[in-house]
Amino acid sequence: MKRILIIEDNETNIYLISFILKKNGYEVLEAKTGEEGVELALKEKPNLIIMDIQLPGIDGLETTKRIRESKVDGGVPIIALTSYAMTGDRERALSAGCNGYLEKPINPDTIMEEIEKFIKMN
Repeated sequence: MKRILIIEDNETNIYLISFILKKNGYEVLEAKTGEEGVELALKEKPNLIIMDIQLPGIDGLETTKRIRESKVDGGVPIIALTSYAMTGDRERALSAGCNGYLEKPINPDTIMEEIEKFIKMN
């Protein structure tokens, strides 16, 4: 079973994304801070990471950089998830090491299509 790590501090978003992923047969790991996310990524080696950009402590961009610089397989796809869809945000996320970029609110009808594209990378 493929495992997806969600690094997100909003309980509602965690619940919704987890529900969709579990319904589609994925094992879900959850972290609520960037630091916890780095630790879980190292320990659990997920097949995909969904990364909130606005996190308490270190933000999602710094968390992504730390994961990319760690012993974790650098090929693990990381999808940035943010409600701050401003000009340049996509480019900042991609330059930090994210492979993709999704805007909140997520669309429950299409999020699996997006996630499946990145799961196939790994």
